[in-house]
Amino acid sequence: MHKTTDKADWGVVVGRATGILVLLAGILFAAGLCNASPSDDNPIPSIFQPHSTPAESIYHLSVFVLAITAVIFLVVFSLLAYAVVKFRNKAAGAEREPAQVYGSTQIELAWTIIPILIVVVLFLATARVIHAIQDAPKPATAVEVTAIGHQFWWEFRYPALGIVTANELHVPVSSLTHPAPTFLKLLSADTDHSFWVPQLAGKTDLIPNRVNEMWIDPHQRGIYLGQCAQYCGTQHAKMLLRVSVDTPEDFESWVRDQKRTADQDTKEIAGRRVFETTACINCHAVGGTAATGRFGPDLTHLMSRSTIASGAAENTSENLRLWIENPDAIKPGSLMPAMKLSDANLDALLRYLETLR
Repeated sequence: MHKTTDKADWGVVVGRATGILVLLAGILFAAGLCNASPSDDNPIPSIFQPHSTPAESIYHLSVFVLAITAVIFLVVFSLLAYAVVKFRNKAAGAEREPAQVYGSTQIELAWTIIPILIVVVLFLATARVIHAIQDAPKPATAVEVTAIGHQFWWEFRYPALGIVTANELHVPVSSLTHPAPTFLKLLSADTDHSFWVPQLAGKTDLIPNRVNEMWIDPHQRGIYLGQCAQYCGTQHAKMLLRVSVDTPEDFESWVRDQKRTADQDTKEIAGRRVFETTACINCHAVGGTAATGRFGPDLTHLMSRSTIASGAAENTSENLRLWIENPDAIKPGSLMPAMKLSDANLDALLRYLETLR
């Protein structure tokens, strides 16, 4: 009888231990997937692949915290497993209460001092990273950008360069020999938003009537994806952004192109007339024209962007036509009104917008 009971006890112990091991394996597998290199045609932003000093600092701090918590888990799990196996219930002593231990000074000191030391270490490590990021000096070579969050798109202004664009932020690559960090002033035009590009920096909120700041210094050129990380309304999930990290030469070329006024193709005068005589002019701006709206993105160089609707769709003729004709088909609740244009006026307007490069 006792042997049967012991076998049942061991079966429960082995079953629970197996379940815990399977759970641990699942966690490690998920972490491996997060850390895996994404394919070039499907770039998934990952905090485990930092390409900027703030992101690297956060990454190293995260690894340090995870290492400490992993050690704590292993110690607690080992002690728990030992207690379960060593002091498991036995039929022979079912009626007898196990020996009780009270007032162990050593144990009480251990479970008081050790957690305090762990918290102090984590606090100091975190404070060091926060200080290094928030109090970093701004060099003379820094690029200054004002980022404004709208429902549901991003406005980027370069005060020193006289450039206004939307949803796609262009910054130069930075290196130790030629540092060119980008300092962002974060504002909100309506409700709370949060600027987050995982591979470049941590999250920073955009709050109405408050100015927040952050900075990035990308070390590798390329496209980095991010989005609003604070629920801000119906289309929060599609309030995307793209950071294009360019070589110094490409960035200077982009700046020159953005400073130019919109191309005025006389062959598309009919489309421009449609733009200037409809509600488009109330929300959008086009340099060199009477359009000076501020509620929607600046369209002066619309076709130089690879996406529309704040990254919700590729910037193609088909998507642009659909966006004008029926915005809800791409981004329901986006606050972009359907223009209700005739086919002729829609064709003319589309041809005009495609000249804005």
